[in-house]
Parts: sequence; C-alpha cells; structure tokens
Amino acid sequence: MNALMLASEGELENPLLPPIPELVIGLVAFAIVFIFLGKKLLPNINKVLDERRAAIEGGMEKAEAAQAEAQQVLEDYRAQLADARHEAARLRQEAQEQGVALIAEMRSEGQRQREEIIAAGHAQVEADRKAAAASLRQDVGQLAIDLAGKIVGESLADSARQSRTIDRFLDALEEKSVDVTKAEATR
Repeated sequence: MNALMLASEGELENPLLPPIPELVIGLVAFAIVFIFLGKKLLPNINKVLDERRAAIEGGMEKAEAAQAEAQQVLEDYRAQLADARHEAARLRQEAQEQGVALIAEMRSEGQRQREEIIAAGHAQVEADRKAAAASLRQDVGQLAIDLAGKIVGESLADSARQSRTIDRFLDALEEKSVDVTKAEATR
C-alpha cells in the first residue's frame, strides 16, 4: 500500500521539476546575481582586460622599439668595426711603407758610411804610401850617396848635390819600373 501511495503521489509531482516557490526564489536570486555581475563586476573585469590589452600592446610596441634600437646599435657597431678594420689595414700599410722606407734609408746610410770609410782608407793608404815613398826616397838616397861616395872615393856631403843625385837616381829607377810594367802589360 505504501508503494501504491507513493506511486500515486509520484504521478502528481515530476521529480525533474522543482517546486514552484523554489523555482521563483532561484530565478530571483539568479537575476540579482546576474544584475550584480553585469553592473559591478563586469565593468571591472572589462577594465582589467582593457588595461592588460593596453599593457600587452604597449609591451609589444616597446619590444619592437627595443628591437629596432638594438638593430640600429648592431648596425652602428658593425659600421664602427668595419671602420676600425679599415683603419687597422691603413695603419699596417703605413707601417709597412715606413719600414720599407726605413730599410732603404738605412741601406743608403750604410752605403754612404761604407763609401766614406773606403775613401778614408784610400786617403790613409795614399798618405801612408806617400810618407813611405818619401822616407824610402830619403833612405835610398842616403844609401845611394854613401855608395856613390865609396865608389868615387870622395865624400858627397854637399846637400844640394846630394838632392840632385838622389832625384836623378830615383827618376831612373822609376823609369825602369814603368818600362818593366809596360812590357809585362803587352805580353
């Protein structure tokens, strides 16, 4: 019987449909919450979303600006690096040219000093030769006078006579040496 009563009462009430007073209270509460959300919360949410969108767009613009600035700095750096490379190449070239010029200058200076030393050596040799010739001439002349005095049997002490005799003797010797040199050259 109980099951029959329940079955007859169940036919009257649909378990899927809530009672009307609960449905009205639920709809009124939903409307209040919906109006509250629409009037108070939704504008705040939209405002926060707009701020976030602006911040994101601003951040993107800043990022693009920063990227453009970084690109410009990179191009400036590359240009400066290229200029520095050109300057370094120019300095290397100048240093090479200066080195070549310095080497040439040092060679010419060395050549000039060598020629000066050779000229000084030739002058010294010539001076020594003349001094030796004069000394030899005097010694040979004295020996010739002594020998001539022994051969003649009288003293040839007169200095003017000695000088003439020495000069004649040496001139004769020089003529003989020139003749011998010419004869050897013609052979």
